[in-house]
Amino acid sequence: MKVSLSNRIENVEWSRMKEIYHSVGWKKHDEEKIKKIFQSSHAVAIAYDEDNIVGFGRALSDGVFNAAIYDVVVEEHYQNKGIGQQIIRNLLTQLNDISCVHLVSTAGNEEFYRKEGFRKMKTGMARYLTPALAEEYLE
Repeated sequence: MKVSLSNRIENVEWSRMKEIYHSVGWKKHDEEKIKKIFQSSHAVAIAYDEDNIVGFGRALSDGVFNAAIYDVVVEEHYQNKGIGQQIIRNLLTQLNDISCVHLVSTAGNEEFYRKEGFRKMKTGMARYLTPALAEEYLE
């Protein structure tokens, strides 16, 4: 298996992206939402095994001081093969001139991000408008 990364979203198979989101339990993502969030992102990294999308990630940024990485997702069968690490490193390379890169981790994946140099913030705060998300992410 030789995984390659692309930073382009032209010709992306949005239905495949939806399958990957759903494979890890993120069921609220439909093709239109997925297309919109990737088109609105400052940086994207899409992992391919030949022509098949197997993972992806994205980042939002002001292009100067701050960026935030979201939605690093790797299809279950491709996890623990270094693909998530490649996606994170690719995004960080694209955000190379940014002072601070924030990240929201799904519960249980914090150690993965620590290995890539991320640390807990003393002052990080969030306001979730969806009560179910607040329960999952807020202390």
